[in-house]
Amino acid sequence: MKVRFNSVVNMLVAASALACAAGASAQSAGQWTAKFGFNELTPKVESGNISAPALPNTKADVESDIQPVLIFAYGLTDNISLEAALGTPYKHKIIGAGSIAGTGELGTVQALPPTLFAQYRFFKPTATFRPFVGIGATYAYFMKARGSGKMTALLNPGGEPVTFEIDNKFTYTGQVGVAVNFSERWFADVTVNKSKLRTVVHFSTGQTQHMKLDPVAVVLAVGYKF
Repeated sequence: MKVRFNSVVNMLVAASALACAAGASAQSAGQWTAKFGFNELTPKVESGNISAPALPNTKADVESDIQPVLIFAYGLTDNISLEAALGTPYKHKIIGAGSIAGTGELGTVQALPPTLFAQYRFFKPTATFRPFVGIGATYAYFMKARGSGKMTALLNPGGEPVTFEIDNKFTYTGQVGVAVNFSERWFADVTVNKSKLRTVVHFSTGQTQHMKLDPVAVVLAVGYKF
């Protein structure tokens, strides 16, 4: 994963150099853009305890994942645009925390968080560097949740394998970023998105766990203006 991110970073550096050497035009009213890149999605977890009869302070953490993304935007005006992304589900490992820290992988889950952003892009369309901010509506959809043998040993020792589900949620996402235009059509950008996300995990044993996930996404991408 680090290799892929380093490659995109190198493209951003090249974009900056080219931008200083040539004039550029940025997204303007009525213009479509498409960009391809990689997104690292990192949950900032504050875990609640698994409800009784679990051990006291039985918590969980969620690891990050990197996936490719294809992002489309449309310029409503020279400064206001709409943006949406298509991508593959993020695959997260769930590990023990709190009193069960070090127990390893408790399960896995896939997450798909489609978001529609409204953005404001600063400066004129001809500017080489265009910072932007956005606010978006997100639907956090969880699928293919699978518990491990360690989860069963923890919650239902000697019994049936434990399964779990995570509640899907609507939420909102804030966005900041900057685009670098290095030709009339080509550009690169870096974006940081932060979502506020609270949800509940439901186990087949009847136990529950409240989770504050609040994921941060860092997107590095190269794009084309149509």
